[in-house]
Amino acid sequence: MGNEFRMLAAVKLYEMGRLSSGAAARMVGISRVLFLSRLKDYNVPAMSLSQKECIREAEILGINNL
Repeated sequence: MGNEFRMLAAVKLYEMGRLSSGAAARMVGISRVLFLSRLKDYNVPAMSLSQKECIREAEILGINNL
């Protein structure tokens, strides 16, 4: 029960932007890659970009049709 509670707390804190994926993974005691892959089990996206961040990423990549 304790491990599941820590995972739920870590996922929620990550979703709220209070923890990075690395910090959340350390909280649970698993690798960052495993933490990110398990987010789908909780219906939480591994990445979420604001519209501004998405446009900036597109500019960096040279994509002009967003």
